[in-house]
Amino acid sequence: MAETLAVAGFDYLYLDQQHSIGGLASPVEMLRATARTGTTALVRVAANDPVLIGRALDAGAEGVIVPNIESAEQARRAAAAAHYPPGGVRSWGPTRSAYGLGSDPATVNGQVLCLVMIETAEGVARAKEVTAVEGVHGVYVGPGDLAVSLGLDPVTGPREERHRAAVAAITAACESAGIAAGITGDPVTEAGRGFRMITAGSDAGFLRAGLDAARTARDALVEGDS
Repeated sequence: MAETLAVAGFDYLYLDQQHSIGGLASPVEMLRATARTGTTALVRVAANDPVLIGRALDAGAEGVIVPNIESAEQARRAAAAAHYPPGGVRSWGPTRSAYGLGSDPATVNGQVLCLVMIETAEGVARAKEVTAVEGVHGVYVGPGDLAVSLGLDPVTGPREERHRAAVAAITAACESAGIAAGITGDPVTEAGRGFRMITAGSDAGFLRAGLDAARTARDALVEGDS
């Protein structure tokens, strides 16, 4: 599935280690499948943990998405974990360098991406501070968790004005800092809100859509024959 998505012509894909149930072996195999396809492969790690961030990058990810960032200090920790010294604290261990960005620390530091997630009211309040952190290349919005943090329903809450205002504050901070703002959603709608990194769907969602289309076609044929 990862290889199929990687050759579909999109700019990037991300492998989810926060809400998935797979272990480390699964992303390693998926990253191997996506290597050299021209599609940027990111990993959303389970937490702002230097060990998890380092492992994802050592496995061949070209960047990480780090969840639940609420302050500049947390953003600095994430950025440091994604970069080798002197700009960071990432441990040297290019065990899969043939599949990743290379084996020169300075070169890798200039290529690896560190995206942080703002998904709470506290994070929104400090969005300008977070986006100003060196080594943070973008902010990915978690709309469901943000809705819960604002006391809203995780499904319907993103349509509420309070939620839309919070998201607007994040995109404005990103634009001011000259970094990307990302989200999952309809590309046309989200581009109109200032997002430049838009995840159009998931493997399960694409599979369901294909199955729904096939079933609809089958039902139409059956109905026509009756």
